[in-house]
Amino acid sequence: MMTVQRLDLADATKMLAGARAKAEEIGVPMCIAITDDGGNLIAFERMDGGKVTSTTIAIDKSFTASGAKKATHEYGAISQPEGPTHGINSAIGGRLMVVGGGLPVMVDGACVGGIGVSSGTPAQDMEVAQAGITALGI
Repeated sequence: MMTVQRLDLADATKMLAGARAKAEEIGVPMCIAITDDGGNLIAFERMDGGKVTSTTIAIDKSFTASGAKKATHEYGAISQPEGPTHGINSAIGGRLMVVGGGLPVMVDGACVGGIGVSSGTPAQDMEVAQAGITALGI
């Protein structure tokens, strides 16, 4: 039998607060999604002014990061033409994201969940996602 660690609502609340604070600091309202280790949505926030189209993108970035245990920008780098995973973005019904802003949350080498952020540039999304992870204090 396995013992599994995963993010819970208290963790997700901390992550949302940290990500929101960074988004406010850089002046870009964001959509922020937190998923557990299986890619299931725990919490979501669309800040006032966050792009409506970014709702699904943020959720899918978090889904990708937690389910695949890999940052979405890493998939972006290897999914270009001639890359080893070219075309992977069409996998699993198009939910697999290859644009920066989705990060896995790792604890002791295990993925316990993910965060996905969208509405800014990929670099801004990644910065806000990292702030959410940092807010956990792990």
